[in-house]
Parts: sequence; structure tokens; C-alpha cells
Amino acid sequence: MGDQIYAILRKRILTGEVPPGAIIDERAIAAEFEVSRTPVREAVKKLTDENLVEVKAQSRTLVKPINRKLIHEAFLIRRALEVENVSHAAERATKADIQRLEDVVMLHKLALQRRHFVEAIKLDDDFHRQIAEISDLPRLWKAIEVSKAHLDRCRYLTVPQPGFGDATLVQHHNIIKALARNDEAQSRRMMGDHLDKAYRGIVSFLDVMESELRANPSMVQEKGVDD
Repeated sequence: MGDQIYAILRKRILTGEVPPGAIIDERAIAAEFEVSRTPVREAVKKLTDENLVEVKAQSRTLVKPINRKLIHEAFLIRRALEVENVSHAAERATKADIQRLEDVVMLHKLALQRRHFVEAIKLDDDFHRQIAEISDLPRLWKAIEVSKAHLDRCRYLTVPQPGFGDATLVQHHNIIKALARNDEAQSRRMMGDHLDKAYRGIVSFLDVMESELRANPSMVQEKGVDD
């Protein structure tokens, strides 16, 4: 049960449903899921290990602010793993694999058009997860999924912004084209280009947000962004 509670709380934090600075009330969570506090503590421990929450004085547990250093670290780890992942996938990709990737992109586009942004990010992740399945490296995707948590907090903020989702679709199509040719070098380049552009978009978004915070310091707690 601890793993299930962890997954639910993690998603709430990543999507912003539970915002930076919010208190994680273990008793309330235990009541919500009708469990003892033990599995809730297990879930909170995992979230603490991922730097998503922190325990303050008097045993208060708070959701941590968005932190640039952690975002950059997450980007470096994800980029290294994803480029290696797509390299292996390029050697193995079949026509059926390419069709499945194209289907995901089609659904991703539809979710963006309908402004279903949580679903759009899920489909974005499905695209990358399926590449890991093609490469036959499922543990690699698990490592990517854990490491990218701090990037994901920003993705839920940036995907509604004009142009962000459309740019991702174009970049995914470029990756598919390279995989369809079983071109390892081009697949690596397209994946690296995709992740680099996504990261630069996040950094630009944070720059604008922090500029707004400097102009209006009262927004700091609401936005929950750390240097």
C-alpha cells in the first residue's frame, strides 16, 4: 500500500495539485486511504529521498519549492540515459514499433488540441517509455522516470504555454524518422536535440517567472520557485 500512496502523492506534487509549500498531513492521508500511518510514512520517506518534500522542525513535512539546481541535475541524468536508450532502440526498431510510436504522437496531439495537459504529458512519457521497450531496457526507463521528477514539475507548468506542446510533437516526429531508418547516430542527435530544447524552454519559463517574482515579491509563496 505504501507504494500506491507514494505514486499518488508523487503525482499530486508533480502536477501541482499539491503545491510548493503545502503541508503533507500524514494523519489526513492515512484517513483518506483508510490505512495506518506506517505506509504513509514509507511513502513520505521515498518523496523525501527524491527531494520532493522536506521535514521541518516540529515534524512538519512540506512540499519543497521548485529548485533550479535539482532541475539541471535531473536534465543531465535524463539526457544521458535517453540518448543511450534511443541508440539501442535504433538497432531494433521494426515497422510495428514505428507505427505504435506514431499512434502515441497522434493521441498526444489530440490531447493538446483539447487542452488535456495532464493526459498530454502522460502520452509524452508513453512515447519515451515505448522507446525503452523497443530497446528492451525496461529498467533504464524506470531510472529515467525517477530521475526526471524535478523536470516534470516544470513540464506541468510549461506545457500549457503557447508553442511548447507543438514543438514537442515536431521533435518526436524527427525521432521517429530516424528510428524508422534504423539510423543510430541520427536517433541520438534527434533525442539530444529534443531534450536540449525542452530544457531551454523550461529555463526560459523560469527566467520569466522569477522576473515576475522580483517585480511582485508577494507571489513567491504562490509560485514556489527556488534559485
